[in-house]
Amino acid sequence: MLKIRVFLLFVFVGGLFVQTRADEGMWLLPLLKQQRFAEMQALGLKLQDYDIYHPDNSSLKDAVVVFGSGCTGEVVSPNGLVLTNHHCGYSWIQQQSSLAHDYLTDGFWAMTKAQELPNPGLTVTFIEKIEDVTDYVLSHLKQDPDSTGMNFLSPRYLNNLAREKTGPAFLQEHIGVEVEIKPFYGGNQYFMFTKKIYSDVRLVGAPPSSIGKFGADTDNWMWPRHTGDFSVFRIYADANGNPAPYSETNVPLHPKRWFKISTQGIEDDDFAMMIGFPGRTYKYYTSWEVAERRDIDNAVRINIRNLRQEAMLEEMLKDPAVRIQYASKYASSTNAYKNAIGTNWAINKRNFEQVKREEQEKLILWSKQLDKPEYPKAIQTLERIVSARKDLRFRSWMLDEALSRGIEFASAPVTLKPLIDALNGKDKAAQEKEIHFFSTLVNHFLNKNYSPETDMKIAKVMLKEYRSIIPAASQPAYFAQIDKQYKGDIDRFVEAIFKHSIFGSETNFNAFIKHPTVKALEKDPMFLFAKSVQDERKALTEALNTFDTDYASAHHDYVKGLLEMYGDRANFPDANSTLRLTYGQKKGYAPRDADYYQSQTTLEGVMEKEDPNNWEFVVPQRLKDLYDARDFGPYCLKDGRMPVAFAATTHSTGGNSGSPVLNNKGELIGINFDRNWEGVGGDLQYLPDYQRSIIVDIRYVLFIIDKYAGAVHLLEEMDVK
Repeated sequence: MLKIRVFLLFVFVGGLFVQTRADEGMWLLPLLKQQRFAEMQALGLKLQDYDIYHPDNSSLKDAVVVFGSGCTGEVVSPNGLVLTNHHCGYSWIQQQSSLAHDYLTDGFWAMTKAQELPNPGLTVTFIEKIEDVTDYVLSHLKQDPDSTGMNFLSPRYLNNLAREKTGPAFLQEHIGVEVEIKPFYGGNQYFMFTKKIYSDVRLVGAPPSSIGKFGADTDNWMWPRHTGDFSVFRIYADANGNPAPYSETNVPLHPKRWFKISTQGIEDDDFAMMIGFPGRTYKYYTSWEVAERRDIDNAVRINIRNLRQEAMLEEMLKDPAVRIQYASKYASSTNAYKNAIGTNWAINKRNFEQVKREEQEKLILWSKQLDKPEYPKAIQTLERIVSARKDLRFRSWMLDEALSRGIEFASAPVTLKPLIDALNGKDKAAQEKEIHFFSTLVNHFLNKNYSPETDMKIAKVMLKEYRSIIPAASQPAYFAQIDKQYKGDIDRFVEAIFKHSIFGSETNFNAFIKHPTVKALEKDPMFLFAKSVQDERKALTEALNTFDTDYASAHHDYVKGLLEMYGDRANFPDANSTLRLTYGQKKGYAPRDADYYQSQTTLEGVMEKEDPNNWEFVVPQRLKDLYDARDFGPYCLKDGRMPVAFAATTHSTGGNSGSPVLNNKGELIGINFDRNWEGVGGDLQYLPDYQRSIIVDIRYVLFIIDKYAGAVHLLEEMDVK
């Protein structure tokens, strides 16, 4: 009987392996050989595993970088030239822009290195080394006196372990090097990453937004796509190649590795792979978490952001200065908004609740067969927690979307105790010091990317919606003033606090600084509003945090059970902004019955979409002239058309923006910049029939640099085949 049970169990579990498709997954490079390499070669890969990742020698991974804090980039020359997306460089291009030099509208091209523009605060990060440190971490956790706490997931605790393992001497001797340990599979495995961070990164080139952001919000998350979403930067280092702050004496970095570039393209069903830093996925959600994501998180975001974006866009279209100020904010808002819509579509279309429910039931059955009660117990705990936190989570999302994010003056400075103490004291030097610090805070708040009039308009919309949904007893305490003093009139309330607040205008602030008083600070209406919102945020966060320890422990056990049930080869860890590889094929898809999208778009599509009366679809005259002359150089397809973008089945998410897309020889053929709307639900569950990465064809990038911008000197330092 035991042999029969074991055989049946083997058959049952074996059937589960088919859940992971060849093109599904975000795979860790050190595990690539044992987990997926055979499948990659079967699809057409011509490289060896050590060509992609080698722990001791140079490999393709050395040409992939973290760009800024949330994108990927790739090194494409021996002189530190980096390609990433236009939208990844967008905020830096915006900061370099003004009405006199509007690089967002006109584009920017440095024709000499002396013209390249520094970007204070921008970093590029290389991954020097990846080590499995699971045994090391677990041995320390066993000695941890807080054995029931959250240290097994704590970045602070784990990074302290990383520094301890590396030793202070190593970090002191290696300039710009940092180490961190990240948990994987819910804390069932740990890897340590040694990183080298460069902080002198200069803008080299960017197409105008009419190319780099063509289609803007209408086409965002959509396919077919016709966007030249790329920008060019350069990494600088000191004379020894070490990271260094910006200096005129710094020189272009000579990197360990850079990508060769292929102008041959690939055909349908050909192999393609992507290496990058995907941000967050939720592969190990339970069915209750899927419903929570749809009915609370996404539903709130869709409703609130739609209202906010309508108000913001109206002001942007009326005033070019506001358009520049709010371009990045608007793009960021709509990005998450459309993602939420697409994710909910996928959840319902493919019934993710049922998919996860079936997985839970399989784990329960498997656990009973092997007498592992801890796994069904973990599932029950997760169900209880999701149910118990429902109201708090809804209130938290409403507060965050409508007030904390939606209203900019809700982030007015509230840490004023040192200033108040100084003003109450007699020490003039202390007063001047605190007033200067306070001025710095407020000047950051009232920065060049802030329009009080726009914030005022949005605030009226946000407050009306928030107060119509959230009961008065669950609103921030200061909101009672809206009813008491203004008879519930939101418009009067918002206009009054802008009129009277220190933070309402530069004029008000300057008047306060001339004669600062404690009384004025403590009674300031915008300060009281912001403090009340932040107090409510703190209260909700603390209440939700009471679930964290039990959730983390149950999630750890649930994932552990799935790992045991499926076996190692069937599982990849959720994305957590660490270096990953995904692979698949160039392929179109059918979004609906009797409708099919091809895998390649061309410049013809740009011209077909052109609308000179719609800012999203304006086509530069220079580009039209090149199209009319068919002056495509060596970058066109065999049939003479100019390629723009292509789609592939690679499994990507946020953070993969800017990721290099490579052919079977490891040559650069494109830059990932988006996913299709039907595929964003892949953050929860891969969608083989729908999910596509959207990639700007490297031939379009080269064409724009060469023929449109005339920046031939950049091509001359690249290795183009």
